Amino acid sequence: MRILVVEDEQPLADAVARGLRREGLAVDIAYDGPDGQEKAAVTRYDVIVLDRDLPRLSGDELCREIVASEALTRVLMLTASGSVEDRVEGLSLGADDYLAKPFAFNELVARVRALGRRSTPAVPPVLTATELVLDSARRRVRRPGGEMDLTRKEFGVLEVLLAADGAVVSSEELLERVWDEHADPFTTTVRVTVMTLRKKLGEPGVIDTVVGSGYRIPSAGAEVVLDTSDAGRS
Repeated sequence: MRILVVEDEQPLADAVARGLRREGLAVDIAYDGPDGQEKAAVTRYDVIVLDRDLPRLSGDELCREIVASEALTRVLMLTASGSVEDRVEGLSLGADDYLAKPFAFNELVARVRALGRRSTPAVPPVLTATELVLDSARRRVRRPGGEMDLTRKEFGVLEVLLAADGAVVSSEELLERVWDEHADPFTTTVRVTVMTLRKKLGEPGVIDTVVGSGYRIPSAGAEVVLDTSDAGRS
C-alpha cells in the first residue's frame, strides 16, 4: 500500500512515516501543500494522510483538488480541532475519514488500512491462493508448514501479487506500490526480493514469471502454467 503524509509539522510527519513504514507500508512525505499537490498529481497513492492547516496551500483546497480529479485515492484528514462542526466540515470537503490531533498511532494505522481496503478494486483483509494465506492486519503469512518470517518488502510484494487476483504485475508497478519515492527505478531490488520471497515460500512454487511483463500468482482454477523455473525468473 502506498501512502502520502502531508503534514507541515516535520517531527510529526517523520514520526508518522516511520511508524507506517514499520507496518510494512510504502510512505512518502510532503511538508507543505504545494509539495503534496505535486506528489499526488504524479503518483497513485492508496491513502493520503492530510493535515488541514498547511502553509502555502491549505489541506482543504488540496482535498478538493484530489476529489475533483476523481482519483481513487482515499483521504484521511488530520486537524487540531476535534469539534463535531470541524469534522462535518472536513468530511463535506470530500475527505473519506477524519482524525483529530493528538491521536493514538494504532488508531491511525487502523484507519489507514481500512481506507486502503476501500480502494478500487477493493482488497479484502485476508488474501489467499491455493494453500497460502496472507493476513494484512496481523501481518502474517501461512502455508501448511506453518507461519513464515517475511521482511516488510517481501510481505508487500506478496500482498500486491495476491491482491491482483491472477493478473500480471510489472516490476515497475511493484516498485511503485511497495517502495517509496527514494527507490532507484533502475535497481534490481524487485527481482532480488521476488527471488528471496520464492525461496521462503518454498514448494510448490506460487509466483510465476511472465517473461517481459512481470509476475503473477495464478488465481484459483487457473489452467495456464507459466515459467517458474530459475531460467525464467527475472
